[in-house]
Amino acid sequence: MKIGLLSDTHGHLDDRFFRFFKDCDELWHAGDIGTPDIADRLMAFKPCLFVHGNIDGNNIRSFCPQDLLFEREGLRIFMTHIAGYPGKYNARVKKIIDAQKPGMVVCGHSHILKVIYDQHAGHLHLNPGAAGMQGWHSVRTALRFTIENGKPSGMEIFELPRVGEGASTDAVE
Repeated sequence: MKIGLLSDTHGHLDDRFFRFFKDCDELWHAGDIGTPDIADRLMAFKPCLFVHGNIDGNNIRSFCPQDLLFEREGLRIFMTHIAGYPGKYNARVKKIIDAQKPGMVVCGHSHILKVIYDQHAGHLHLNPGAAGMQGWHSVRTALRFTIENGKPSGMEIFELPRVGEGASTDAVE
């Protein structure tokens, strides 16, 4: 199963992300969606899973939970927006990780792309960085990878400059 992972769109999503995700089976958005139209565009494009982020209002929270715990291809995944990172998870998330023992933890919020194997907890930590224009990041990022037989592989990073280069917000058909 091929997964596209993004976060922190903050109401803006360039068409080139859709091209990057064209061969994905499913998309995951790790919060701070920003506006319902971003979720609508993604759901019209591919099957999607969402969690809400700290900037998301009730119009997003009404259909996006704070946390998701799910399985894909034998891999147990925990997704939330604000988690921290290996060795520095916040208390709420650490409790969930300790109890549920996921093989992958997905989050957003920091606007910093991270792919870290947490030796202590025994899971892969993924933060796709920020795909939107809002925030301090200078590069917009996303991840694409495959899950097969309980193992992620083929991790690919997508990068776009935050400004310039003909950014577009039109939907891709």
